[in-house]
Amino acid sequence: MKQIGTLYFFTGKMGAGKSTKAKQYESNFNAVLLSEDEWLSKLYPNQINTFDDYLNYAQQIKPLLKMHIQRILTTNTNVVMDFPGNTKEQRNWLLNIANEINADHQLIYLNISDEHCLQQISKRRLEFPERATFDTPETFEYVSSFFEEPHVSEGLNILEIN
Repeated sequence: MKQIGTLYFFTGKMGAGKSTKAKQYESNFNAVLLSEDEWLSKLYPNQINTFDDYLNYAQQIKPLLKMHIQRILTTNTNVVMDFPGNTKEQRNWLLNIANEINADHQLIYLNISDEHCLQQISKRRLEFPERATFDTPETFEYVSSFFEEPHVSEGLNILEIN
């Protein structure tokens, strides 16, 4: 029987530390890390200026990425997805990548307080000035309004980190 890698993906509010944790998982699980921010910035340089732009372009890359990720997993290589799994729809897309090829998965839920997330966003604005227009308390509130807490009933293997 052919062995298949494990798909790791994340959920948590903006500033919860998903990208930082994804890099740790890449190292800890000898995995291929795929970052949505990286893919979008390379494919659509200077074209994502609003949240709606982001949603549009993020949707466009999903079919190609799904096949790419499944091919990697079928080589018995773990994959870490630094893509948002913050809504049921997003998590369902990520889960289907694994389920369609009978790969294991794990959703890491970073259940971090709003106060801590806002502190991290503030720190990130200083470290990465190019993100200053996006990493704001207003954007945090807007993006957080779409956040849906994950549930086992979605068919997910959830590891919750507080």
